[in-house]
Amino acid sequence: MSDATGDESTLRRAVLLDYLAHGRADDDRPQYQKPPLAYSIAEDDFRLYEIVFEDDADASIGDRVVVAPAEERVDIDELRRIEYGDLSGGAQSELEYAVEDIVTENEQRFVDFYNEAQPITLRLHQLNLLPGIGKKLRNSILDERKRTPFESFEDLEDRVAGLHDPKDVLVERIIEEIREDDLKYRSFVDPEQ
Repeated sequence: MSDATGDESTLRRAVLLDYLAHGRADDDRPQYQKPPLAYSIAEDDFRLYEIVFEDDADASIGDRVVVAPAEERVDIDELRRIEYGDLSGGAQSELEYAVEDIVTENEQRFVDFYNEAQPITLRLHQLNLLPGIGKKLRNSILDERKRTPFESFEDLEDRVAGLHDPKDVLVERIIEEIREDDLKYRSFVDPEQ
């Protein structure tokens, strides 16, 4: 069994982006010999995985499966890390929806990014990596969070003039980090991806 999850000390889940009940089209084996597989994204660090399921596995797009620790996995024969270009077309289409769901379901974790983001260099701040956030908007966020930490995306939007839909700003950046191999700075996606 292949394992590419890294630290296995906590329960880690992934969201299925695409499920191919009859395996990959480019697999030369007869269809009845191809194992079912899926493409998924980890909820904690946005790693992408290809999962080979047991023949009798029952899975579908949007399901959440345990990827670590290995002994907690159900119906999974093999798990390997992949890159964005390895995803099926269906998985690529589903990716933005899955990331948006993960951010929505873990709102406090991502609001805390706005509360805790730090300078990267003397001239660059983590907040500046977010699409549409320049020096003025960054300073507004920093000033507001000094007064009191942000409690929700709605609180952020209400208190920072010019910051529209802070959740979508994060989703856009996360998608960019997943797709682009050559980004110098990353805040959300495991750089080993």
